[in-house]
Amino acid sequence: MTGNFTEISENPFVVKMDEVRELSYDSFHDKIKEMLDGGSVHCVAYYGIEDSKGIRLICSVADDIRHNICTLSTLVPKEPGIVKSLTTACPPLHIYEREINENFGIVFDDHPWLKPVRYPHDRKNKLAVMDNYPFYGIESEELHEVGVGPVHAGVIEPGHFRFICNGEKVLHLEIQLGYQHRGVEKLLAESSNSLKRAVICENIAGDSAVAHSIAHAQLIESLGGIETMPDLWIERCIGLELERIAVHIGDTAALCGDVAYQLGQVVCEALRTEIINTTQFWCGNRFGKGLVRPGGTNYSLSKETADKIITVTDIVGKRFAEITDRIYSLPSVLARFEDIGQVTSEQALTIGAVGMAARTCGISRDIRNSHPFQYYRQYDVSPVVLDSGDVLARGMLRVREVEQSVRIIRDLTDRWFKEKKYGRKPVYDYKLKPGSFSLSMVEGWRGEICHSAVTDENGSIVHYKVKDPSFHNWMALALAVRNQEISDFPVCNKSFNLSYCGHDL
Repeated sequence: MTGNFTEISENPFVVKMDEVRELSYDSFHDKIKEMLDGGSVHCVAYYGIEDSKGIRLICSVADDIRHNICTLSTLVPKEPGIVKSLTTACPPLHIYEREINENFGIVFDDHPWLKPVRYPHDRKNKLAVMDNYPFYGIESEELHEVGVGPVHAGVIEPGHFRFICNGEKVLHLEIQLGYQHRGVEKLLAESSNSLKRAVICENIAGDSAVAHSIAHAQLIESLGGIETMPDLWIERCIGLELERIAVHIGDTAALCGDVAYQLGQVVCEALRTEIINTTQFWCGNRFGKGLVRPGGTNYSLSKETADKIITVTDIVGKRFAEITDRIYSLPSVLARFEDIGQVTSEQALTIGAVGMAARTCGISRDIRNSHPFQYYRQYDVSPVVLDSGDVLARGMLRVREVEQSVRIIRDLTDRWFKEKKYGRKPVYDYKLKPGSFSLSMVEGWRGEICHSAVTDENGSIVHYKVKDPSFHNWMALALAVRNQEISDFPVCNKSFNLSYCGHDL
């Protein structure tokens, strides 16, 4: 990615909005197409902002090899609001263009699948409602449709899954979301209460409270010029790895439950409890809420807590390795995991998969490595990459990442003991840089989380954008169940464990 464009090698970063190169739409289209020609480059943010002149589109593209991020913009008039689609040349952008169309009514000519994404209350076309969602259909007397949800037989969030089946075989799955909205982005832009913003961000997706909190905190710190120190960076990374361990072990329990291996399920549930109880010992909340705040923390790591974290993670890591040796050597389990729900590397690249969904398809996409943040700038993480793309790979990735995270926590804790302790408290009275654009990325346990914001001439946030990895990866689940038995859907679904609320916002 070369040329007179805003290229930044830092994560997070902040630039003046007038330093973000503005192009005509045709030039913008051609440049994005050129930049995205390669598997090591992917779009991390692409959205619109309405102003008096029209709709400003901002796009940030990350190069995982050169470790930089290029941001550029274009202005599209509200009328006629028809522009050339990028999706036909760059398929991963399909979801971004669909969202822009839904929010602002811009029509992307030749887009193959310009359907609603979330049904926000302030969508441009109020006639687009749940009841008239344009599901894909196949006319045939031999096929039938199966609808699941949006209300499910369990305490999970709402989403509708429409299967087209030939007998028991799934030919096509379309996933319709958008059933719940909290107005997260609007609340973050409109609120002037900095503590409220932090609390909102840690509740974007409950199982990724630490990851979203870090994404928000470092965004604010970059915009506010707030200095943080290595001891805090280490603490945040330890919290992030604890979150990764807890969810991976919990998901392993869920996978065992779906294939009726009760021993694996109950052991993993107990081990997960040990981890989240340790997080609660640290900050008073099992999911790490309250741990991360801009500028500092109310729960600085102590020697007692650090020793407990090391002891618990070592024991849990060993016990998890023992039970997963059993789980992944049982023929009855392997028969339900191996070659089930496969996603190819080509499919993963086509949909722009991130995180686990990418790394189980042979794609080394991990922000800790490609665009390091916090203490990962000084600590190399080698992504765990598998290539079979099936349920087994998604299960084994969890096993190997738990092992890796236990090792990372021990290494980081050793370094924390040697660091000078500053123990800085949160900063809530910050002033943000005016007329600026900032972007922050974090590798949560699901994958790439991206927060970005735009400030006005007074330094007030006028637009805040959140992207959870589920935004990309729901399509991976839809592809995974093609040509599978419909009875394989639950285990495929659990193997991804995507977020409804992280998508709907």
